[in-house]
Amino acid sequence: MPMGVRTGMRMRMRVLMMLLRLLLLAACGWAPMCGAAPSDGARLYASCAACHGTAGAGAGQALPVLAGQPREALVASMRAFKAGTRPATIMQQIAKGYSDEEIESIAAYLAVMRKDTMRREP
Repeated sequence: MPMGVRTGMRMRMRVLMMLLRLLLLAACGWAPMCGAAPSDGARLYASCAACHGTAGAGAGQALPVLAGQPREALVASMRAFKAGTRPATIMQQIAKGYSDEEIESIAAYLAVMRKDTMRREP
């Protein structure tokens, strides 16, 4: 086989492999090594981070640490906010925007976080 043909085939093979890798990464949600795609709870919690901190540690001293709290307690709190039976300034409106399944996902995500390694954000 002539040298130019081999080089062209190698180049096509590299391009094909690169496209295959990109497709695999896209299918995995761009997670490193496809091992840990962000859970629905993590994705949903991202909108809570402005007040509650990115790691569930709360921003400032006014808000409780959510990381590591029991899932059942977090679900009960969110459902009480949603129902309007727990007083709050803004959480009642926010909680109404989540389905019960989404509340369960957020609570499960926060429950597995370790609160002893979290730092409060200023």
